[in-house]
Amino acid sequence: MEKKWHRRNISELIIKILMAISFAIVICSLGMIVWTVLSKGLPALTLDMITKTPKGGYYLGKEGGILNAILGSLLLASGGTILALLFSLPTALFLETYSKNTIWGSQVRLALDVLWGIPSIVYGAFGFIIMLAIGLRASLLGGILTLALLELPIMTRAMDEVIRQTPRDLTRAALALGVTKAELAFQIIVRQTIPGMVTAVLLAFGRGIGDAASVLFTAGYTDRIPNSLLRPAASLPLAVFFQLSVPFPEVQQRAYASALILTFLVLFISIISRLIVWRMNKFTIK
Repeated sequence: MEKKWHRRNISELIIKILMAISFAIVICSLGMIVWTVLSKGLPALTLDMITKTPKGGYYLGKEGGILNAILGSLLLASGGTILALLFSLPTALFLETYSKNTIWGSQVRLALDVLWGIPSIVYGAFGFIIMLAIGLRASLLGGILTLALLELPIMTRAMDEVIRQTPRDLTRAALALGVTKAELAFQIIVRQTIPGMVTAVLLAFGRGIGDAASVLFTAGYTDRIPNSLLRPAASLPLAVFFQLSVPFPEVQQRAYASALILTFLVLFISIISRLIVWRMNKFTIK
């Protein structure tokens, strides 16, 4: 008995050490990334970079900014997230309400997990092939459609996991009172899981705004702000890539400033999502 107790203590100690090491690695990695972006990007970050579009010779170190990429990223990610939400929410509700504990539901979840793991460059290539088939050029619309496909499995599976945490007593009580499954899904489950739903949406949005490979072929790149869905649109990840590819130190430093703006946007989204979840948790049944 004493030996068994001793083994348990040793196992627990090893697990705690591994957890501490993992935590230290995560924190150090995050700190190094943030420090690199801040130290190299902050000196090049000016008001012109945020409020102006690239002028002639911008990639040679002359004046201009990346307003086109900032607005382009927001338009692409917002459009893709809204479009993905229109399909993700009904799918997640259907899986839990109508296909709960069925083979069909398990197969759909497996398919979504596989789609989640597919590299974003594959989504970009697939979207590019579809665009060629229907005669659509690289445009804001093409980027939105591709990002919607990319975000769909992420948002759906996140929502599905949130919905599965709904208290069973709540759903059973609702069904006992005679509500239909549709009423249960949209009037009870959605209200109960709004904080988690918001987190799922913002998680997908953060993935969309930071992705470069999927919009490289589909959204294109332009120095102008898109005034139509059929016009090309720039994005911050591609702006970082193109600026780092230029052999001029001034432009490369601007790439780190662009990366700093992108990091700030993702951080801002994360903070807002936490605040929304904290506020809405007060109105859910535990």
